[in-house]
Amino acid sequence: MKVNWQGVFPAISTQFNDDGSINYESNARMLEDLISNGIDGIIALGTIGENASLSAEEKREFIKHTVETVKGRILVLSGCTENTAQQAAQYAQDVETLGVDGLMLLPAMVYRGTDREVIAHYQYVARATKLPIMIYNNPVSYGVDINLEMTAILAEEENIVAIKESTTDTRRLTELQSRFGDRFNILCGVDDIALESLLLGATGWISGLTNVFPRESVTLFKLAREGRIEEAREIYRWFMPLLRLDTIPTLVQCIKFAEQIVGRGNENVRLPRMTLVGEERAYVEQVIANAMATRIDLDKYNVN
Repeated sequence: MKVNWQGVFPAISTQFNDDGSINYESNARMLEDLISNGIDGIIALGTIGENASLSAEEKREFIKHTVETVKGRILVLSGCTENTAQQAAQYAQDVETLGVDGLMLLPAMVYRGTDREVIAHYQYVARATKLPIMIYNNPVSYGVDINLEMTAILAEEENIVAIKESTTDTRRLTELQSRFGDRFNILCGVDDIALESLLLGATGWISGLTNVFPRESVTLFKLAREGRIEEAREIYRWFMPLLRLDTIPTLVQCIKFAEQIVGRGNENVRLPRMTLVGEERAYVEQVIANAMATRIDLDKYNVN
């Protein structure tokens, strides 16, 4: 199964009203803005989408609304974050019916499986759906590293076609390419090593801060892919304080607050998450203020 998942994929937030209900109108506006700024696809209901904070019914309704809003203009991938393989398989089947283009699959939540159990989880879900699947490998957050030997076994599943690589170790990109060639699309999943990953051959970038600065993200990606390194570095240096917000425990709150500051959405989150206060809040405000004051004129790069 050949799937061309290349480009910039923001992991979108799930917008909430003040009463905690999902604000579908806000999500639709934000999707339209991202599409108009040239992104290639989205990840709905990933970490930033607060997947684990939604009920099973809400998840499916959110995916339905997202697919209907996008109308095939970009790729729609859904995060799959469930506690058992059976629940994950059922979710995969449900969102396949709803029309998503693929699945970003995490290991089972809550229970930290052995290598054998993690492999079995991925195999079970892959065999339950025809959807193309991206492995989400994030040992920093989830305590499970899907290593090269495990990946070799999962490569036997035809519909496991991509890897979101979030180990934070850029050497893993080269190891994956050396071992598997072009068997997988490999996408960077950590914002503050995006340029390094693209220069090492990552085919895409799954990003948090793209929600806030989509055009800068798309321009950075295109410059890197065209080998225009000095120009890419100029944007990257400007971007770096922002990208760091994607790598801390409060990344969801930081990104949603940043969206609010620039007028894209609001910062509402569901408990146990709470909106930022004090020094954390002031820091994000300062980072955004500095970025806006020094924002680069992207027209000078003349990228298509």
